[in-house]
Amino acid sequence: MFRVLMKPFLNFSDADASPEKNVNSKTGEGPELPIDVTDFECALCMRLLFEPVTTPCGHTFCLKCLERCLDHAPHCPLCKDKLSELLASRNFNITILAEELIFQYLSDELTDRKRIYDEEMLELSHLTRDVPIFVCAMAFPTVPCPLHVFEPRYRLMIRRCMETGTKRFGMCLSAEHAGISEYGCMLEIKEVRTFPDGSSVVDAIGISRFRVLSHRHRDGYNTADIEYLEDEKVEGPEYEELAALHDSVYQQSVSWFASLQDHMKEQILSHFGLMPDREPEPQSNPSGPAWSWWILAVLPLERKAQLAILGMTSLKERLLAIRRILVIITHVLLPEPPGCEDTATGQFTVEHHRLVPEP
Repeated sequence: MFRVLMKPFLNFSDADASPEKNVNSKTGEGPELPIDVTDFECALCMRLLFEPVTTPCGHTFCLKCLERCLDHAPHCPLCKDKLSELLASRNFNITILAEELIFQYLSDELTDRKRIYDEEMLELSHLTRDVPIFVCAMAFPTVPCPLHVFEPRYRLMIRRCMETGTKRFGMCLSAEHAGISEYGCMLEIKEVRTFPDGSSVVDAIGISRFRVLSHRHRDGYNTADIEYLEDEKVEGPEYEELAALHDSVYQQSVSWFASLQDHMKEQILSHFGLMPDREPEPQSNPSGPAWSWWILAVLPLERKAQLAILGMTSLKERLLAIRRILVIITHVLLPEPPGCEDTATGQFTVEHHRLVPEP
C-alpha cells in the first residue's frame, strides 16, 4: 500500500513542481497523492489507523488492535506469520511513514479518530462506573495481592488499566448465581512484569473496599458499578471501648502469629509481608487498621467468612469477629494459616489461589 502511495514522490521531477500540476487540494503544497481513507483503515477494527504498527511480515494495524490479537495467539492476524519475537520484545514501534501520511492528508479524519479514542479512554477510567473486575480470590485493603495474568481477557483489562492511568481494578470472588460476589476490594497496580509469551505477573495492593451495585461484561471480562465502603466512626464512651478492643485484639493477633512454627511464619511473610504495626488511632483509615486486614488475610478462614467480614462497616464488629476466630483456632484447631499441610511430610504450603484466576 505504502509503495503505491509513495510512487508520486519517487517519480517527482522539476516539471511536476509547477503550480498547475499535482498540487494537494487540502494543503496547497506538495504532490497530490491518490489517497483515500480506506487505504489507511485497520483491517481489524475497520477504522482509521491509530498509532499504526507494522509487523515484520509487512502488515499494518492499530497498536491496540494488534496487542489484542497477540493476547490470543502470537501470529499475524492476516497472514498468520509467527510474531513470537515481536511479542517477546514488545518492540511495537509506531510506523512513522503511515503516521505522517495520515497527519498530512487525512487530518480531519485523524482528529475524529483521536476524539473517539479519547472518549473510550475516558469511559474506561471511571472508578465507580464500569469498573474492571478481576474474578479471582479474596483481596483486602493494604494487603499485597500478586497475580499471574495469562488469560487474553485479563491481559486486555490490565493493559487498559495502565493505559488510562488509573492503574486500578476491582477484585471479587465468583458467585454461583450472581456471577461475582457482592463485596470486593479495589487494587492498585504497583508493577507489571511481562514474560515473552505475553503473560505477566502483576504486583498489586489493596486500596479500598466496595459493594457491587450492578455488573456486566466488556470484551470478555466483568465490569461493575460500585459504591465504596467506609467504617462508621464512633465517639465518646463507644470510642474508648473501641480503642481498648483494638489494642487487645492486636496483642492477641501478635501472640497467635508468634506461636506458629518458623517455616509457617517464613512462608506467610514471603507472601504477605510483615504484619503492620498497631496504629495509635484505630479510626484514622476509612477502611480500618492495616494490621486487621493482614491478619484476616492469613487466618484459616473460608472465603464466605472472609467476604462477610470484608463487607462490615463497623470496626468493632470486625475486631470482635477476629477475636472469636483467634480464640477458636488457638483452643480448638491447629494454628494454621490459609493453606494445607502434608500429613506425610508435615510440610506447610501457602495457598496459591491468588496467582491463578478462575474461569
